[in-house]
Order: sequence, then structure tokens, then C-alpha cells
Amino acid sequence: MITKRVRVLIIDDSASVRQTLSRVLEADPEIEVIGTASDPFMAARKIQDEIPDVITLDVEMPRMDGITFLRKLMAQRPIPVVMCSSLTEQGSETLLQALEAGAVDVILKPKIGAADHLAESGMRICEAVKSAAQARIIGRPRRGASQSGPATRLTADAVLPPPTGKAMAKTTEMVICVGASTGGTEALRDFLERLPANSPGIVIVQHMPEKFTAAFAKRLNTLCEVEVKEAVDGDPVLRGHVLIAPGDHHMLLERQGARYHVSVRSGPLVSRHRPSVDVLFRSAARAAGSNAMGVIMTGMGDDGARGMAEMHDAGAYTLAQDEATSVVYGMPKEAVARGGVDKIVPLELIAHEILAADRRR
Repeated sequence: MITKRVRVLIIDDSASVRQTLSRVLEADPEIEVIGTASDPFMAARKIQDEIPDVITLDVEMPRMDGITFLRKLMAQRPIPVVMCSSLTEQGSETLLQALEAGAVDVILKPKIGAADHLAESGMRICEAVKSAAQARIIGRPRRGASQSGPATRLTADAVLPPPTGKAMAKTTEMVICVGASTGGTEALRDFLERLPANSPGIVIVQHMPEKFTAAFAKRLNTLCEVEVKEAVDGDPVLRGHVLIAPGDHHMLLERQGARYHVSVRSGPLVSRHRPSVDVLFRSAARAAGSNAMGVIMTGMGDDGARGMAEMHDAGAYTLAQDEATSVVYGMPKEAVARGGVDKIVPLELIAHEILAADRRR
């Protein structure tokens, strides 16, 4: 069976970056680079000739910056856009503006000449592009591209052993474990803004590069009644607080006595991600059992589906975001297919379900 390849236009003012990105993307048999452009004006001319499935867009460029071009594009001809940036704190703040303006995802520019990093970063870049091709963009019909990826990949077994199967007795406190990927930055903002300041403690894995998660957490903290921060190893899970896994690190839930805290650690990619939702969910099944509640949100692939089934089997109450409100209905769909979901709800009702479950305790 021949699958239509995802057609990509690369926009970056650096010739070396355009060349490296082209090489990385063309190495994936499901992706075709149909052109490159050094600035948005050249890109606009190329789009008139052929509309790509996905655009990778640099932030800082001559003649017109990437954010301005993105806003014009979303207003005139919506196309899935993946922002491409260097690893800087200032760039992270700008990229959050890009996500709010309609970008589907964020990737780091591949390190020029760093061959040892290209294999892992290349996989992440290709996954982001293929995920973007499936994203539901306003004004553009959803594309049915293949979700296939590398056949060999690690599971949460690479980080911690499976749950024992013995569900822990309920205590007075509940911990909410959330996993999200493509489209998750805006979905998480919507969800967290609906929560009051005394909500149960929440731990979140959102697939994002390092540095960006810190800026993302700071941004959310200015918008929400709950306190939001990027997690640090040993942080306690407290009522009214939200911990977001730092990019490029796994986050695990651990219990000491009647209290929970997080462990932040390095490790291999799990389900092609670091941080991995499967790792967080499995740790919750082991450490919290029925004291935990699992929520899986928009995103491509199946990261979190196994872990949610393990949480469910350990006695946790589990939710999945519905298809209608998901940018990409991949992770929730896989979790449902594995039988690990108690209830499917639209994005706007997730906070209500959590608060109702908290009251029932």
C-alpha cells in the first residue's frame, strides 16, 4: 500500500539550516520536501504555485518575522505550521506567542555538524511534521495521513518496572496526572484556566523541547488561579499547584508516607518521547493507584495509552479528551482502544469532571 507523503515547505533564512532540515525530513519515507524559502515573501510565491501540507517556519528572519507571517497565513490560507527555533530563553517566549497565533508545534533547529544528535533530533522533527499534517486547522479539512513510525521503540519498561497490580487504598488527597502532545499547549491553557485555586494537585507531561516548558509554565502561571511551575526533582505535589515536566526529562510520581512528590530524571526516549506520558502514568499506577486520576488529551501517536490502561487497572479514574475538541485525535483514541478510559469528554468539561471527582472523595 502506497501512502501519500507529507509535503513540506521549509522557511529559514539560514542556508545551512535549510539544507540540514531538508536532509533530515527527506530521510523519512513518509515526508517530501517540496521547496525551501529564505524569507516569507519567497515562501508566499511558492505557496501560490503549490500548497504544502506542512510548513516549518523560522522565528527571526529578514523582511518579515515568522510570527507576523504566521498570523497573516492563518488569516488568509490556514496551513499547519511547525515553528523552528534555536534553544534560547528569549526564543521560548516568542514561540509561545506563535502557538497562541496558531502554530501546531515547536521544534528545535538541528545542530549543524552534530551527527551524534541528528538521529534523535531527526526523529522528533519528523514526528512533529507528520503530526502537524494530521492537525485540525480552522478552514482546512483534516488530512488522513499515516501515523506509522519507527518499528523499534522503547516502552516505559526502560525507565521503571510495571505496576504490581495491587491498587492502593484511597486516601483523602487525589493527584491528577495529565498527558498531552500536539495541540496540547492551548488545550492545557483552556483546561487549567477553568480550575479554582484549591484544585487537587496536578502533574503534567506536555511534549515540548527543553527551555520551552519553563516559559510555558510561567505563561500559564500568569493566566490561572492555580500555581503553575516547571517541575524540579523532589517537588511536592500540593493542592492548588501544577507541575509541568521539564523538556528532555522524564517525570515520575512517587509517594513518601501520605505525600506525593515528583522525580525528574534523564533516560532514553520512551514511545519516542522524553518526557513520556507512559512513564508518568505508569509511575502513578505504581505510587498512587486509586488515589490518582488520569487525563489524556490531544496528540498524535500512542504515548500514554499503555500507562493509562495501567492506571485504570490500578483503580484510577481515567478521562480522555473527545475527538471533536482534539487538534489530533491520536493519543486519546489509542487509550480508548486499549480499554483504559472510563469516560470520554470534550475539553471544556475536563475541569468539571476533575472537580466532581474531588468532591466525591
